[in-house]
Amino acid sequence: MKKRGFLPAEIWESRKMILKLAKNDFRTRYAGSYLGIVWAFIQPVVTVLVYWFVFEVGFRPGSNTLPVPFVLYLVAGIVPWFYFQDGLIGATNSLIEYSYLVKKVVFNIRMLPIVKLISAVFVHIFFVCFILLLFCCYGYLPDLYDLQLLYYLAGLSLLLLGLSYVTSAVVVFFRDLSQMISIALQIGIWLTPIMWVAQDRLVRYPLLHQILKLNPVYYIVTGYRDAFIYKHWFWERPLWTVYFWCVTAGMFWLGRAMFERLRVHFADVL
Repeated sequence: MKKRGFLPAEIWESRKMILKLAKNDFRTRYAGSYLGIVWAFIQPVVTVLVYWFVFEVGFRPGSNTLPVPFVLYLVAGIVPWFYFQDGLIGATNSLIEYSYLVKKVVFNIRMLPIVKLISAVFVHIFFVCFILLLFCCYGYLPDLYDLQLLYYLAGLSLLLLGLSYVTSAVVVFFRDLSQMISIALQIGIWLTPIMWVAQDRLVRYPLLHQILKLNPVYYIVTGYRDAFIYKHWFWERPLWTVYFWCVTAGMFWLGRAMFERLRVHFADVL
């Protein structure tokens, strides 16, 4: 088995190949449809509009204490979730989708989940720009706090990469994992939380709120809202920040270890 290298160095050495594969993956995802890659943006926008209409006009789970309209609160939280969702689903199935590359001895298959994550980042960047424009339409101009998005995007990407190494390795042998992940994501969007204001709804249940904060994606969603809405720096939440990076580091270590242990069997199974 090939000795493991230092991942950042491997990524840098393969950067041109990774970027080329990511661009091709992004273009071919909607190949054959009339609107092409436009569908990558239409579906999330429609989802946001539906959620906004249902919850703002219908159930109104927002809070009178929110400093911004509920639609801004919603999009600031749901956009990083879109990236998490698309990245995890895509990277989980990366080895299966690119099985012809897995069977090539000279190809570094550790790069395949990264290709899928970069492909998902293209859409995420568009939606970050969409958020900035939407906030400007409501009179909230960009400021220095928005630069934190680079930090939170890096953190979410590393968390995703660790998770993806686990799921992409396991799904080769247990295909039902893809369906289980889809169900978990449907539940996770409510537990993160995205559609409701946890600080208000759980004021009488502080322990439950602390349990929900164990979800590392909740840290990222809160970070995006801190950057766009509440104007807090990430170092103002030191304990939560340390916890997030410990979980991310642990997940990354576990993911790499599982991937390397199982990779010798990938070609035979695929």
